[in-house]
Amino acid sequence: MLADYGARVVKVGPVPSADAEPIVPSYFAYSGQRGMSRVLMDLKDDDGREAFLRLAAAADVVVESFRPGVVDRLGIGYAAVRERNPRIVYCSTSGYGQSGPRANAAGHDINYLAVGGFLSMSTPGGDGAPPLPGATIADAAAGGLHAALAITTALAGRTTSGVGAYLDVSVADGVLWLMSLPIDEQLAMGNNPLPGHDILSGRFACYGTYKTGDDRWVAVGAIEPKFFANLCRALGCEELIPLQLDDEAQPAIRQAFTTAFATRRCDEWIQLLGDADTCVSPVLTVAEIEGDPQFTARAIVTSVEQPVRGNFKQLAPLLAGMGRADSFTLPELQHTDTEHLLKEAGVDGETVTRWRARQVVA
Repeated sequence: MLADYGARVVKVGPVPSADAEPIVPSYFAYSGQRGMSRVLMDLKDDDGREAFLRLAAAADVVVESFRPGVVDRLGIGYAAVRERNPRIVYCSTSGYGQSGPRANAAGHDINYLAVGGFLSMSTPGGDGAPPLPGATIADAAAGGLHAALAITTALAGRTTSGVGAYLDVSVADGVLWLMSLPIDEQLAMGNNPLPGHDILSGRFACYGTYKTGDDRWVAVGAIEPKFFANLCRALGCEELIPLQLDDEAQPAIRQAFTTAFATRRCDEWIQLLGDADTCVSPVLTVAEIEGDPQFTARAIVTSVEQPVRGNFKQLAPLLAGMGRADSFTLPELQHTDTEHLLKEAGVDGETVTRWRARQVVA
């Protein structure tokens, strides 16, 4: 995200060792490291640590995602970097944050969604189990957006204070923000929201999904009375308009909507309802997104060139209110910019050569 918005980002990875297979992401994952440089360093070695600190001395931001305490043991934590660069914004991103009984627990997206209440509020499948989300919501939104917002806010604050900041970004904490509506309700009222509890979690037929005649699906979000009334008229169910929030009427409304939507193809319904102010949209598969007229108009796909894979397409930078390039050149996954960046940071060529020979940088 930060690279797409113009930040110069240097990704730091470990020097490959003979007894450890390097982890190489897919050539397309996370935008293929679009707009990023890459260095490899052995942070357990004194010279590797010094190489990192020399780069950090000239940086605006350091982002790390080790478990709590690891960067301090390596000698590259906030205190060590701040000693070289008092204006640094140092962002620690972790699953559960730097404190608390879960701080050192391992986890992935599903774990953070679990403890944050997201899974418990998702409508369960036929076996009663919470469904698996179709996207890495915790990693991307609760973690990634959370970190990017914290970093940009700290940088803005630094322009007036002149000093940097330490940021403790917890992915699980970010999930709580995503879940703020039911959590705040529980805290204020003492109840226990579950699926089907309110209008956003399946209590009413005006907010849900329905199968169309060609075995596709539409999503209905007709919460406001005017949208619900428009939808009922379009479906030929005007008699249901007064019953939108009548709990006893919900099975009948759902059945009427189910029957109506089954009479036409999905595209026919979208065309019919598109101008009727009904809050109805198609449920697109991932493969259908590129060809969707709305996203086509928003130019959400860009062309990229990669040395090994050649030319292919990927999501364009989602830059709010900013221009963006029509195409990009991606680095080869094994490419590094270590020597150039270290020399730019003031490390002389002889030292870089010596560090390379000792395999503390690559």
